[in-house]
Amino acid sequence: MKFRLSLKIGLMFFVIILGLELTMVFFLHNVLVDSRIEDEVSSLLARGHSHQLTLEHSFDEETIYHVTLMEVAANTDVMVTDADQQVLSSSFQNQRVEEAFLQNFTFDSVPRKGLILNDDIDSFSYINTVHEIINGNGETIGYVYMFLSTDSLHAVIHQLNEHFWLTAFIVISLTTIIIFILSVNIVKPLLKMKEATGKMSKGDFSVSLPNTRKDELGDLARSIQTLAHDLDYLKKERNEFLATIAHELRTPLTYIKGYADVVQKRKLSAKDEDKYLKIIQEESEKLTELIDDLLDLAKLDQNQFEIKKEMIHLANFLEQVQLKMEPAFYEKKMSLSVQCPNQLSLCADPRRFEQIIVNLLDNSIHYSNSGSEVIVAVSAVHSGLLIEIIDNGQGIPASDIPHIMDKFYRVEKARTRKYGGSGLGLAIVKELMNAHGGDISIQSKENKGTTIQLLFKDEKK
Repeated sequence: MKFRLSLKIGLMFFVIILGLELTMVFFLHNVLVDSRIEDEVSSLLARGHSHQLTLEHSFDEETIYHVTLMEVAANTDVMVTDADQQVLSSSFQNQRVEEAFLQNFTFDSVPRKGLILNDDIDSFSYINTVHEIINGNGETIGYVYMFLSTDSLHAVIHQLNEHFWLTAFIVISLTTIIIFILSVNIVKPLLKMKEATGKMSKGDFSVSLPNTRKDELGDLARSIQTLAHDLDYLKKERNEFLATIAHELRTPLTYIKGYADVVQKRKLSAKDEDKYLKIIQEESEKLTELIDDLLDLAKLDQNQFEIKKEMIHLANFLEQVQLKMEPAFYEKKMSLSVQCPNQLSLCADPRRFEQIIVNLLDNSIHYSNSGSEVIVAVSAVHSGLLIEIIDNGQGIPASDIPHIMDKFYRVEKARTRKYGGSGLGLAIVKELMNAHGGDISIQSKENKGTTIQLLFKDEKK
């Protein structure tokens, strides 16, 4: 079962490579055979031409005998005829060969360089050529026929075939081994990835894949490893998120239920009753705010949050926010100042933009000491418009800054109820900035303060 994929890949590679190799071998074999035949025919033509020149110089019995004698010891044969195709001399021992040849092959004219009468080694026993013998007066006085038995060529081809079969066996064997190694090498990491994804599908994200390859399989392994880490982080975040929601909902509900029971079951003075009812009202408002924040985040996560942008005159808008926030700052004995050039405007959703500024100012109030100052500074930059909210409060540890905008994240878990809030404010601010196409960044030092930068990009650039 594990080797099914490797077998498929191996067979596919084997068929393709074997097909290519067989095509190349067949082509090379034919080229070599044809080349060998062509060489033998050329050699036969050259030998016949040599005899042609000799006989044209002296066409007598002694010279004809001498030419015939030369071929007796060679692997070729010669036959000399007169102009009427009557055999004058031949190196053949069997006269029937001469008669059969003269009956099967006829020609009209012979070029000076000679004529190839037959080079088909499969249909005939000999390949042969002919040269015309011409005297000094330009008259044809005879012909020189050269013969080469195809047995020698078949022997060479047979030997060549043996070498090719041996080579083919070696090549196929090596190809099979190499393809097997390659296919296993490719499939092995895939099987590990399959096993890892199987564990991930069951909720086990503690997978470890080798990270040594520098190819596409290595990229895939790293992607799966990253996905496992991200899913593990999301799983932990989800569990913590659900636990935190349960805690955040349970706490105000406990207050509401407890004080409601007290008001209902005990005979309280009007003063104590008003006190407890005020606590119930405060906790109900906190519960409502938490639910509203959760609904906002859900809409933002599902891209169902509608942003209705319009031009906002920043100086006037921030002045209104300042007036709205003054009581909270006054109660904490803090000051708020706005530094905004009068000519600056911003294209944004007024309601959501106010939510961003108020959430950030609210954080500054919660985490700054009495007597502190918070500054809202607005400036135009080359990429758009920059809004900075600067306080000199408690600051944020460097290790917490990357996570400070995560849902329900708090720098100190023990301070949950002390400073109030649900831990969703910065998460909502981040999502709202993303919805506006802007960026948010935080710079902070412990016990020195925090600067939050909101960059609204110029949509024309």
